Amino acid sequence: MNACIRAVVRAALARDLDIIGIRRGYTGLIAGDTVPLDRTAIRNVIHLGGTILETSRSPDFYTRDGRLRAAASIERMGLDGLILIGGEGTFQGASLLAADADTAALVGVPGSIDNDIYGTDYCIGFDTAANCAVDAIDRIRDTARSHERLFFIEVMGRESGYLALEGGIAGGAEELVIPEEEVSVTQMSERIRGGFSIGKRSAIVVVAEGETPGISFHLADEVKKHLDLDSRVVVLGHLQRGGPPTLRDRVLGSLLGVTAVEALLDGRSGCMVGEVRGELAYTPLEETWQKKKPLDEDLRRVFTILSD
Repeated sequence: MNACIRAVVRAALARDLDIIGIRRGYTGLIAGDTVPLDRTAIRNVIHLGGTILETSRSPDFYTRDGRLRAAASIERMGLDGLILIGGEGTFQGASLLAADADTAALVGVPGSIDNDIYGTDYCIGFDTAANCAVDAIDRIRDTARSHERLFFIEVMGRESGYLALEGGIAGGAEELVIPEEEVSVTQMSERIRGGFSIGKRSAIVVVAEGETPGISFHLADEVKKHLDLDSRVVVLGHLQRGGPPTLRDRVLGSLLGVTAVEALLDGRSGCMVGEVRGELAYTPLEETWQKKKPLDEDLRRVFTILSD
C-alpha cells in the first residue's frame, strides 16, 4: 500500500494538486484526522510493508449517522476527491457513503492479500503474501522430507482460495483445501496414501483458513483416522501480512496509484481501478463487493495435474 500512496502523492504533485492523507481509514475520515502528504512524507517508503497512514475498522461507519459525519468532515476539509485503498468492506462503505450524501468523487484501489476483489486479476498485497507462503512451504518441506511427515500449512483466505492455490502450485503441494470446494477427508487420505506407496517421503497440504482459522488442526485429526502417519500443522496467520513488498506489488501499487489520480482528473467517480489481462480496468464500486470473483479454473486444473 505504501507504493500506492507514494504513487498517488507524486502523481498529484505533478499535476499541482493539493493532497492530504487520512489516517486510520474511515475512523480518521469521520474524525478529520489528517496528515500533510508531500515528497518528504513519502520518501523511502516504497520498500515498507503495511501502510504509513495506518488503518482500522470503523464501527461508526457501519451506521448512516457515521457516514453522514464522514460526509460533513469531507465538506469541512474541502476535499474534491478521495482515493480509497482496500477491499470489499472499504468499497461497500464507499458505495453507502455515496448513496447517503452528495460528497467528493470516490475512486478505489484494490488491496487484499486474499485477492478476492472482483474487477482486477491481482490486488495489492497478494503477491507479497503468496511469496511468504511459498517461502514457508519450501522451508517446511525440508523438515517434512527429513522426518517423513505429513504437514498441513494454513494460509489466509476466508472466502477465496487464491492464496492457497497459487502458493500450492509454486510450493509443489500434494493437496489443497479451499473455500470454493468441498473437501473429502477420505479421498484426500487415499491420495496421500497413494503418494507414500510409490516412494514419496513427505506430503504437504495447503489449507485456506476459510471461516474458521485453525481448521487445519481439525483436518489433521480427521486424516489421522485414515492414515497412520505422523503429521504437523503450521498456521502462518498474520505473518503473511507484513514484510517488504515484492517487485510485483510495488509495480502494481505504483501503476494503480497513478491511474487512480488520473481517473479523478478525468472526472471518474464511484469506480475501482484494476488490472485485467494486463489492461487497466474501471469497475463500478458496487460490483466489487456485490459480485464474487471466481477462482481461476486454469490454475485449478494445473494444480490437479501437477499434484498427481
